[in-house]
Amino acid sequence: MHSIYEKDLDLNLLRVFVVVAEAGSVTEAASRLYLTQPAVSAALRRLTSAVGAPLFVRAGRGLALTARGQRLFASARPHLQALVEAAVSPGTFDPRTSERTVRLGLSDTNEAWLLPPLLRVLTEEAPRMKLIVVPVQFRTIAEALASSAVDLAVTVADELPADTRRLVLYTGSFVCLFDPRHARLGKSLTMERYLAHEHVIVSYNADLRGIVEDMLGVQRRVRVSVPTFHSIGALVEGSALLATIPSAVAGEITSLRPNLRTLPLPSPLALGGAPMELLWRTTVEDDEAIRFIRELVVRVAKTVLRAE
Repeated sequence: MHSIYEKDLDLNLLRVFVVVAEAGSVTEAASRLYLTQPAVSAALRRLTSAVGAPLFVRAGRGLALTARGQRLFASARPHLQALVEAAVSPGTFDPRTSERTVRLGLSDTNEAWLLPPLLRVLTEEAPRMKLIVVPVQFRTIAEALASSAVDLAVTVADELPADTRRLVLYTGSFVCLFDPRHARLGKSLTMERYLAHEHVIVSYNADLRGIVEDMLGVQRRVRVSVPTFHSIGALVEGSALLATIPSAVAGEITSLRPNLRTLPLPSPLALGGAPMELLWRTTVEDDEAIRFIRELVVRVAKTVLRAE
């Protein structure tokens, strides 16, 4: 099968052909196309040569389609009309009826607080739309956006391609999560008590270094390193382990595990939280479905974070 791109055919010739067929006259077609009669006649000759068969015959003062011309007209006219409408008509998007699937990149710190309320709103306002959640984090987000593995994402990010749009949702802090039944920390956490306990950390490098080691150069007594925040609550509860985690994550954990508590980190370990951002590429800036999901994420984030 030959590719359409291998054919030396100017598709503008088909437009001239359709208008001439509708008008039945080169003169009338030239007027409608804002071309000269010689230009229209030349276009018809080029198309006839490309097709390899006559498309029109003289009929009185006008033109009539040959059998080959009738077949071409029947095929070309609806397709040209559809192409013109696609080019000049704005896209229509109705969230109530849309069945679009949007790929949403989420770091594990955001799944628990963002995804459930986002799905509730989506069920009410866009019941047929679907989400595919893709795990991302600051080391993988650039590639995920560049390869279109995600349409938009919520995560911490460093340097990103210049055509990335960024919107800060919040800037959180870090706290120490613990089980007061097993870890006796007092009313305020001192550096001595903090370093005396064993810790569970989240490491995206599969090693024993977390944010405290990387950013502050302080070495903790790490008992276990896990790749995500999902198991932190279960590991801390019922043990003397400490976990240094974002306050938003801690809030979700303590709401499900009321026996756990949080304390501010010792002052030497004060960690300024990195901004949590909503990210997308300029190539989807005008995609109404993705814009709709972006607006929902912003609305849900404002509602949830205000409640905290």
